Amino acid sequence: MKTVILVHGGAGAWDKSSDRLSRAVPACRAAAAAGQSVLAAGGSAVDAVETAVHVLEDDPTLDAGRGSYPNAKGNVEMDALMMDGRTLNMGAVAAVQRIQNPISLARYVLEHSEHNFFVGPGAEALAEKAGIPRCDPTDLLTEENLTYFRSQNGSDDKSKEISAPAGPLGDTVGAVALDADGNLAAGTSTGGTRHKLPGRVGDSPLVGSGGYADNWTAAVSATGHGESLMKIVISKQACDFVGSGLSAQAACEAAIQLLVERTNGRGGLIAINARGQVGVAYNTNGMPYAYAIGTEPVVSGH
Repeated sequence: MKTVILVHGGAGAWDKSSDRLSRAVPACRAAAAAGQSVLAAGGSAVDAVETAVHVLEDDPTLDAGRGSYPNAKGNVEMDALMMDGRTLNMGAVAAVQRIQNPISLARYVLEHSEHNFFVGPGAEALAEKAGIPRCDPTDLLTEENLTYFRSQNGSDDKSKEISAPAGPLGDTVGAVALDADGNLAAGTSTGGTRHKLPGRVGDSPLVGSGGYADNWTAAVSATGHGESLMKIVISKQACDFVGSGLSAQAACEAAIQLLVERTNGRGGLIAINARGQVGVAYNTNGMPYAYAIGTEPVVSGH
């Protein structure tokens, strides 16, 4: 069976002519290439997803890890989800700080905990136990995001919540993969929406909303307006569409159409079905993505 890796850099308010988008697409290509290398070496779908999402989290252009948006008090709170389609095991974390790669903590929960979901200080304590590297909070704030926060807040006083309306949709990152053994996996990681209230959790770490993986159907990662995506449990919905006979592409398109009809929401999806077909759909200004099938060259778009 040919391996497949597919990644996205978030369905958001992208300016098609912006320098930021021109940096996001190469980041997705690099992530897909990294995941492809893992799969070519015999790595699992879970390995490939973690590796690919690492690349995306480490790129300050994207809203995850190093590029996370600050919340209304200027702090970074991140969420992540990992799911193994072979076992249906999943691991998720929410509202975590000082962790550059939350996807690795989500994987630790998946593989080493009797629980599925950890939040805040409990999740960070688990990171200490797992030996997952910590970072300084300032390492997660780009100068661009910090400057924007200061312009809205008028000072560096983080005790004051800014009252400005929410910014663009969160440019969540994610990856899905199919390995040589026919196993699927999905992972999603985000810094959340700009100016979110402290403690807000969106769709990204919620199983079935931010992502889902089932060897019987597909692996899906979602992005966009979390409050809308979670209302229709969009990633599981896309997997169910595949189970009803739709291709990966048609399932993604049908899920986005359902999102519009039921919530008037905006977002995007990537998917790989059990046969290795890929799907990409979104109704936002853009969604950088990239994929690689077997040893073929990486394909990208936005």
